[in-house]
Amino acid sequence: QVQPVESGGGLVQAGGSLRLSCAASGIISSINYMGWYRQAPGKQRELVAGIADGGRTNYADSVKGRFTVDRDAKNTVSLQMNNLKPEDTAVYYCNTRTTWAPGRDFWGRGTQVTVSS
Repeated sequence: QVQPVESGGGLVQAGGSLRLSCAASGIISSINYMGWYRQAPGKQRELVAGIADGGRTNYADSVKGRFTVDRDAKNTVSLQMNNLKPEDTAVYYCNTRTTWAPGRDFWGRGTQVTVSS
């Protein structure tokens, strides 16, 4: 099992910045991907950004140039969010995938990000 835990959400004004962090516990040697998803009220959960072993990253078009995903260690991932917009308001979830359980997603409980206009 792998259990991600998020931290760093909060309330910020439009144009501001926040940094989210996630640390996963469990069989961390098998982690091969970590990323961030978000879900706004009434909307489906969507990919924000992710980073695989080797450093390959992917981003949603809506956050390119504003958000940066990084892995500081095998079991940690961060999301630096700059120039935040009210439409970035959502619950942000850390997602982890492993070689131990291919095709299975492990999710954190989420952290709220609220951007006021």
